[in-house]
Amino acid sequence: MLAPPVVWLGVLYLAALVLLFVAAFWKVDSFTGDLQHVWNVDNFTHIFQSSTYRAIALRTIGIAAAVTITDALIALPFAYFMARIAGPRTRAMLFVAVMVPLWSSYLVRVYAWRLILAHDGALNWALHGIGLPSVSVSYSNWAMWIVFSYIWLPFMILPVYTAIERIPDSLLEASRDLGARGARTTRKVVLPLALPGVVAGSIFTFSLTLGDYITPKLVGGTGSQFIGNVVYDSVGVANNIPFAAAYATVPLVVMAAYLLLARRSGAFEAL
Repeated sequence: MLAPPVVWLGVLYLAALVLLFVAAFWKVDSFTGDLQHVWNVDNFTHIFQSSTYRAIALRTIGIAAAVTITDALIALPFAYFMARIAGPRTRAMLFVAVMVPLWSSYLVRVYAWRLILAHDGALNWALHGIGLPSVSVSYSNWAMWIVFSYIWLPFMILPVYTAIERIPDSLLEASRDLGARGARTTRKVVLPLALPGVVAGSIFTFSLTLGDYITPKLVGGTGSQFIGNVVYDSVGVANNIPFAAAYATVPLVVMAAYLLLARRSGAFEAL
């Protein structure tokens, strides 16, 4: 029974990653444009020496981290209300509210936010209606942060809800019996036990933001390129597959380091 998933993971996924890493050490002939299987580290050197590519990598990692933190801050109280306070009917309605966006197309949600954040969109229309000045967030890093936070929020809420739901009621009762108030119980009991859910959700939000290139293209400005946009342009426009492969290893290395830190923190042991 394990053979099909092992073949899928080992041959189709891991083998593809190995080929990606190998191709990063090749080069393209600058005159003919032909791919040459000549081993070199010029692609990686170019990435680290170029201020443009360093800025794009830092922007991608920074926004991915900001989206992860934002979703965690929103998901924790929302998931706690769902798991500990809401009744069965309210909990079911909240589940539907979380899941409904996932039933629609990714592009539909991005285009919807593009219309909301436009200069003459719904956001500024609402601000003008209550006498506030308009804001200019369309086609910017702020727009990408908002859209990414909305799109990946369900992937944070669900694992956090599962982690909080597993907390035994006896621990909360014991905390109250020992004189701890709500804030201290939350800090000392709920948050440590909810941490595995936050880590699980952050893996989704962080990795999905790192690898995205559609949202930056649709709602980001000219200075809002992500790693995925550079990889896409290097393959489709410049036909420089080795450089695209080298740049694509950056989010892989970042995610590997993040997973290693999460494992060393002990968060995986409670999953």
